Amino acid sequence: MVIFHIDVNNAYLSWEAVYRLAELKEPLDLRKIPAVIGGDEKNRHGIVLAKSMPAKAFGIKTAETLVEARKKCPNLQVIPPRHHIYKTFSKELIAYLRHLTPIVEQYSIDEAFMDMTGCPLLAGHSPIEAANLIRTQISRRFGYTVNIGVSSNKLLAKMASDFEKPDKVHSLFPSEIEKKMWSLPVGNLFFVGRASVKKLLNLGVRTIGELARYDRSILKAHMGKHGLLIHDYANGIDHSQVLDQPPESKGYGNSTTLPRDVTDTAAARKILLELCESVGSRLRADNFMAQVISVTIKDHEFHHCSHQCTMPAASSVTSELYHYACSLFDEAWDGSPVRLLGVSATKLTKERSRQLNLLDGNFYIRQGQLEQAVDDIRKKYGKDAIFRASALEKQKK
Repeated sequence: MVIFHIDVNNAYLSWEAVYRLAELKEPLDLRKIPAVIGGDEKNRHGIVLAKSMPAKAFGIKTAETLVEARKKCPNLQVIPPRHHIYKTFSKELIAYLRHLTPIVEQYSIDEAFMDMTGCPLLAGHSPIEAANLIRTQISRRFGYTVNIGVSSNKLLAKMASDFEKPDKVHSLFPSEIEKKMWSLPVGNLFFVGRASVKKLLNLGVRTIGELARYDRSILKAHMGKHGLLIHDYANGIDHSQVLDQPPESKGYGNSTTLPRDVTDTAAARKILLELCESVGSRLRADNFMAQVISVTIKDHEFHHCSHQCTMPAASSVTSELYHYACSLFDEAWDGSPVRLLGVSATKLTKERSRQLNLLDGNFYIRQGQLEQAVDDIRKKYGKDAIFRASALEKQKK
């Protein structure tokens, strides 16, 4: 089996640069100056989304705040993102990759896996030669560069694409794991986040190689099933397939970073209602109901907590989702100023039957019909064709 992982170098900034050069006829290439694509600071999304190599030379990192980035480079050029343009670039790239092999899994807007097993391109070329041909062709055709990782499974291909950048091809076959991967810090391993790094360091595990040789029973005792998973990954074990069709959704969620900290329950509930309305309409559009609902809260100091419950019956009705979301919020919120709120619905079913209780009467049926009618109106005339009174009050402020 031969798997490629394609990763666009500094995707948002690269795509922005290509768009400005080709469509806006601007003479300046953003990739050659200290520049970043940055989120909306007014709405507190002010973080670095992508950076140029000159910006990286100043120590600027993806996901750090723009305030921190400007301290490192006072002359930094910050460009707001144009997501609709980046989606177009992404679609063009995926279409090109599917021209080469039908089995392409889009992993994110700027990443994809390709199952190259049996691909005609490999008939006359080694995997490394074929990857270099694709890398060169993408640069010539689209004007930006990619890294390509080559291996026999998805995990190792992704790890390989993260080696030296930009515009490189790297292999990481099982025979190369000890030489190329085991000396890396354990935090470089896919699926090992900050919390896991902390636990592993406490166990004396500093490198991927040390994790690969660690006692699995001890890892399981301290980290549960996740410990066993990353132990497999450290040894290059991954049996997942490249999926040319996205798997059916396992849940629906929506979250929002608030323009100002929320400090009272009434204001938080208005936000929760909007989030539940979004999640509910998506459930109804795909003919799903959810059994479990959860609420996520992030406070002004970036402390994060979430709380979930199983509803008595699966539902896609906004008012029901909202009722349980409010209860969860009341149980989880400690009164700290809220920076972000999120609502998600999981444990999905398409079974429409429901055990009604005497207190409900036919409220659930009538409410469901009402909300479906609202969905139909919005679909035909636009989202603003009909809205709740609470949204009108918000607009007046």
